[in-house]
Amino acid sequence: MFNYISIKEEIIHEIEIKKSRFICYLLPIKNEEDFIHYLNSIQKKHYKANHHCFAYILESDKSIQRMSDDGEPSGTAGLPMLEVLRQEDLTFIAAIVVRYFGGTKLGAGGLIRAYSHSVSQTCQLACRIKNVDQAIFNLEINYAQLDRFNHNLRQMPGDPTILNMSYLETIQIELAIQANYSDEFINDLINFLNGQVQIDYKGIRSVEIDYLK
Repeated sequence: MFNYISIKEEIIHEIEIKKSRFICYLLPIKNEEDFIHYLNSIQKKHYKANHHCFAYILESDKSIQRMSDDGEPSGTAGLPMLEVLRQEDLTFIAAIVVRYFGGTKLGAGGLIRAYSHSVSQTCQLACRIKNVDQAIFNLEINYAQLDRFNHNLRQMPGDPTILNMSYLETIQIELAIQANYSDEFINDLINFLNGQVQIDYKGIRSVEIDYLK
């Protein structure tokens, strides 16, 4: 089952408009404590900046949404930033935009465009992940089977994703797959490895896998 889309890691991107610098920090967060930690850190780093505006969304159903204009005219910073995150269908995410005023006022419309553009551009640079409930299997194969396993895995149903691989006396593989393809996956795996594989089903678990928009 599909749960939500977020980003894999922090992205920082800067734009300049009429000599004002807009530095966007796009951050994966798990809770509001995470956000406060990041905000305090960025405020200390950019203590000379004129504004530290933000927007964030939390929970799988996006039920927690917060924003701040931090001294910019009401509705010109936090809300446009939040709207971008909504349009990108992201959650467990925060956008903090640091502004260094360049001496030229942008007006309400200019500020809205600047803050939304800053977050939108940064979103396009981010590596996205999707959180899904998938069937988890632990596999054990020998080294002679590795090339065949890697080759066939890309062609197997259910979009299998390797979560972890350990190289010991044998190769231990933790793998996630769409649950409704589990039986077909197991049959195909046994067939192309000629039955020389140990398979241990570990149940359904929420996992994060790469997501290409």
